[in-house]
Amino acid sequence: MKGKLAIYPGTFDPITYGHLDILKRAAGIFDTVIMAVAYNMPKKPLFSVEERVEMIEECVREMGLSNVQVEAFSSLLISYAREKGAKVVIRGLRAVSDFEYEFQMALMNRKLYPDIETLFMMPSEQYTYVSSRIVKEIALYGGTVGCLVPPKVAERLYKKLGVNPQG
Repeated sequence: MKGKLAIYPGTFDPITYGHLDILKRAAGIFDTVIMAVAYNMPKKPLFSVEERVEMIEECVREMGLSNVQVEAFSSLLISYAREKGAKVVIRGLRAVSDFEYEFQMALMNRKLYPDIETLFMMPSEQYTYVSSRIVKEIALYGGTVGCLVPPKVAERLYKKLGVNPQG
């Protein structure tokens, strides 16, 4: 998709291998992908938006994804997409339970900005059960999250929660 810009929005609190799987595949399709990190205060994120951006930038560098930009945003997604000139929003779907919410959001986004398209991507099978919420819960109780998030993210997560991981 030459000349095409896509936005991959989310809270990413924290970034998981499932998110990174979708990001890598989207970066292979589009010339530029903006990983748009939402402030999303109603969700009460564990990490500040600055911390989340920093962790994602580190992951993007390690993956060598030179066509990915990481930015924070606090506006309505459609306002942000319009400002950036994006015509595509990337959304991950893990299960049927995600679909209803994402479908409603895609239709509302199209109503507000008719030029926008939502591209739904499924993560690889090994990440279909991974969510940031589950990762935080496992880490809170000292469980091992190294197979769910990159090592530096796991390290920051345990530190933030004040937990020593179990072996």
